[in-house]
Amino acid sequence: MLTNSRNYNLVAYDEIDFIHNYYERLVLEEIFAQSKRAEEGDRDFLADVACVALNRMPPRYIRHDVDMTFFMSPQDIQEIHNKVVNAVKDAINYVESRERGEDPALPSVNVSLSGTRASKPAKSDAKITSDDTTPKKSAKPKSPAKK
Repeated sequence: MLTNSRNYNLVAYDEIDFIHNYYERLVLEEIFAQSKRAEEGDRDFLADVACVALNRMPPRYIRHDVDMTFFMSPQDIQEIHNKVVNAVKDAINYVESRERGEDPALPSVNVSLSGTRASKPAKSDAKITSDDTTPKKSAKPKSPAKK
């Protein structure tokens, strides 16, 4: 962990590349797949689209891509792919619309993943239901002891 007892001199690093957002590479690859402008080297367009798309994805900071993919199911991997494709498509449309002087709105996006939140068991509710047949103690205050 970065906060252990070692003294890190971050100034000494040319680039802090041992921590990254898992989605950065996926989003950049998808931008190149969807946009001829990015392929042709339009760096400003690439950066604008990447920022818009990445801001629509949940942050997943990791050291190595295998750290994330090792624990994902095939359904999670497909869901991530679909979310990246849609985020990039929406980002390209948004950036191009802004360039034309339009005031577009981005569609809402659900950033949770089925394998990370939906698969966790729900917390049990402490309320007692009518199906509970265990006897309950009365809430009457105790009377003082007689002498």
